[in-house]
Amino acid sequence: MSIRINDIAPDFAAETTQGPIHFHQWIGDGWAVLFSHPKDFTPVCTTELGAVARLEKQFARRGAKVIGLSVDPVSSHQKWAPDIRDVSGFEVNYPLIGDPELKVAKLYDMLPADAGTTAEGRTPAQNATARTVYVIGPDKRIKLTLSYPMSTGRNFDEILRALDSVQLTAKHPVSTPADWKQGEDVIIAGSVSNEQAEKQFPGYKTVKPYLRTAKQPQEEAVLAK
Repeated sequence: MSIRINDIAPDFAAETTQGPIHFHQWIGDGWAVLFSHPKDFTPVCTTELGAVARLEKQFARRGAKVIGLSVDPVSSHQKWAPDIRDVSGFEVNYPLIGDPELKVAKLYDMLPADAGTTAEGRTPAQNATARTVYVIGPDKRIKLTLSYPMSTGRNFDEILRALDSVQLTAKHPVSTPADWKQGEDVIIAGSVSNEQAEKQFPGYKTVKPYLRTAKQPQEEAVLAK
């Protein structure tokens, strides 16, 4: 099945490098970032897992857990971990899902149903479509998806930025403009009348009748700059 924004994230049980999980239970009442990889011991993915290790505390400060998935068994992930540390300088302290039967990859429509039932003998190219990021909200719904080719390493600072936007716009009737960052002006939702905007966003600006900007609403959480 196709996974779209606002769909319920498919639940599953799986083995990870930190023991067995039930995905929805593991998410709990917070946010989650699930990011997948076509195979262990591949160069781009090694740098990506290290990048997430570097930023894990930044995700945690936003109430978001991170979890990786690679279409290989947990035992392979554990052997890979020292390489990731050597390359990045950071320990992987978040869980990595083992998916040797391709069940999770198929459940999330990253691999076709006829891809077989084992990761053994499959090349990274055969698993190339297992290169997706899913941001999942406390309601267990998909809030954002990003898919990348194997040759392009993911920008996890951008994923943090997008998470900031998704969390902000879930709490307030606003959107964020292109290239927005924490602390910059936001766009007032069209559902907010001018009269309401005056009360909720004092001093807002009308750029066009359909484009009104205001200062970012203050958040309780203290986020890293």
